Amino acid sequence: MRRRVATLAQFTGLVAGAFGLTTQFSISIPAAMETGRSLPGALVWFFSYFTILTNMLAVCVHIGFLWAGRTGRDNFLSSALVKGNTVVAIAVVGLVYHFLLAGLWAPKGLFHLCDILLHYVAPAAFVLWWLTEGADGRTRWRDPFLWLIYPLVYSLYALARGAATGDVPYPFLDAANGYAAVLASMAGLLLMFMILGGLAVLTDHRLGCDRR
Repeated sequence: MRRRVATLAQFTGLVAGAFGLTTQFSISIPAAMETGRSLPGALVWFFSYFTILTNMLAVCVHIGFLWAGRTGRDNFLSSALVKGNTVVAIAVVGLVYHFLLAGLWAPKGLFHLCDILLHYVAPAAFVLWWLTEGADGRTRWRDPFLWLIYPLVYSLYALARGAATGDVPYPFLDAANGYAAVLASMAGLLLMFMILGGLAVLTDHRLGCDRR
């Protein structure tokens, strides 16, 4: 039963993530260019969203895990470090969007579909897959500190790009609100990563022991 749930969750996450990303790309790039962005500018803008990057990572982890199962050899994407990092990051994507960002806009049509796929369906499917199959008890208590590198580097990139171009992907990273507010937001997000990271390691060890 657990294996069936894991397979269904992985299939759902892989399809929702891949379809959501390709569809979002196909409609967002033309829309961005219609606002006056160049093609390179539209591409940089699209790939500057944490949601996009993290869903890409989740899709890659699914593929890496499937490849490891097919070849019988682990790879970087199927490692406990990367799976743990991804489950924490994709959970943050869903939580932050639902509680902080969902009320700021009302997407229509395909934008609404992609919104649901990338913020709800793919994250929930990845977490369920990790709980039922991805967690293997191999994470370490130092891993949550390593997992902070991803959101920290992203936040610094977003701030630098915002300062240079005035284009900010998320309102809580907008320096126009004051750097004190931005630093407070970053601290809150990093704390969320640490808390979820600790829970992920604890859960991973518990599930790994049970399955062994």
